[in-house]
Amino acid sequence: MITMTADMQELLWLDATAQAKLIADKQVSPRELAEAAIARVEAVDGRVNAVIHRRFEKVLAEIDAGLPLGPFHGVPFLIKDLNAESAGDPAHQGNAALKAAGWTASADSWLVARYRQAGFAFLGRTNTPEFGILPITEPHAYGPTRNPYDLTHSPGGSSGGSAAAVAAGMVAVAHASDGGGSIRIPSSMCGLVGLKPSRGRMTLGPWRDESDLSVHHVVCRSVRDTAALLDVSQGPGLGDMVIAPPPLRSYLDELRVNPKGLRIGMTDTNPSAPLHPDCVTAVRVAAALLESLGHHVGHEAPQVDPEMARRFMVRWAVKAKLSTDSVSRQLGRELTSQDVEPLTWAMTQAAASFSALQYADALDAGVSLTRHLGAFWADHDLLLTPTLGGLPPRVGELDPPQDDPMSGQRAVAELVPFTPQFNVTGQPAISLPLHVSPTGLPVGVQLVAAYGREDLLIQVAAQLEQAAPWATRRPSL
Repeated sequence: MITMTADMQELLWLDATAQAKLIADKQVSPRELAEAAIARVEAVDGRVNAVIHRRFEKVLAEIDAGLPLGPFHGVPFLIKDLNAESAGDPAHQGNAALKAAGWTASADSWLVARYRQAGFAFLGRTNTPEFGILPITEPHAYGPTRNPYDLTHSPGGSSGGSAAAVAAGMVAVAHASDGGGSIRIPSSMCGLVGLKPSRGRMTLGPWRDESDLSVHHVVCRSVRDTAALLDVSQGPGLGDMVIAPPPLRSYLDELRVNPKGLRIGMTDTNPSAPLHPDCVTAVRVAAALLESLGHHVGHEAPQVDPEMARRFMVRWAVKAKLSTDSVSRQLGRELTSQDVEPLTWAMTQAAASFSALQYADALDAGVSLTRHLGAFWADHDLLLTPTLGGLPPRVGELDPPQDDPMSGQRAVAELVPFTPQFNVTGQPAISLPLHVSPTGLPVGVQLVAAYGREDLLIQVAAQLEQAAPWATRRPSL
């Protein structure tokens, strides 16, 4: 087992930008930093269960052979084990059938190839719920991931493995994806920065298209890291059908822009269920902070048709069915109820019962919602909300009942009332770690911008980070 000094352990708590500079200045080598990260994983992941596929020998060999000289040359990195393939590595999507088959990817996805060209050292792949369906990370195939701030609680999902790894000090940044909040949810629960980019900002090629609900980016500790990672990974791939407007300048340059007088709407209520008091406190404190920075915050928020949740679930169930059909093709046989978790099976059966008109209605509702919310952004620059409706649930609390798995969806909806609608509209949104509950659990707040305006989110997030820094927070783990 690799061991590390206290000084090397401290380097792991720097953000990725700082780690890259140390390597560029030859104050630490990529191998030394990778060995420190490996030692950290070996020391704490037995309790957290974030890194389910370890490629430690591979990454050390790749470092010795010479990593690409990109802006993050030699910085340790983890990839979520869902729809982001890395050549020669397991790609199981939290599914027991793929795990049993020992399925491995034949090539990098285009986004992973961009991370590789940026110089990152891939340490492994992180835990995820089966096909990313749930906002917790407790797949039957690999067991639950736990929150480093309290091991009895969830780190969220579906990027829970990545978020827990960053929060636990294993790496400074990790890949994540977001189809209904799956970057923002675990970022809120683990005290991290989590930006969901605009639809079409990141290529999903070569196997998926950009009309999907999901987008990809990272979970990290600093706003400058989320900006820098956007710079190295954004942009279309060959044949992409949805392409976000190109940025006017580098996202790192946006850190130096200091906007004033923005019109920011806010909400601290959920019409469908009560919010946890700490979530209310978090958003009110953030509103006061934004006012102190010279912005105008008002109690105004767009209203969303309650039927939107049902129509979103139509699309979510069809997405689950497409995932299982894809695995069937990979394995060369039809999946059965024994190959997937009960909730996944229930959703695939529901999807099979939908008519083409029902699915088209769900898509049309998404178009209507996008245009309805567009009217709000004609008069506002940003929207401020809690990221979540509650604190991180305890491990097992949201695990669907085996005999009636769909019955747990109400509790899920109450936890995530503010994130899925912006996957439907394709707007960028960011969760920031601006609050901590009295029990020590992180509580995030969400800022949402108009389509294509990641620049504005980064500008304001940088202002908030400077005014209320969170860099020194660490879990007792």
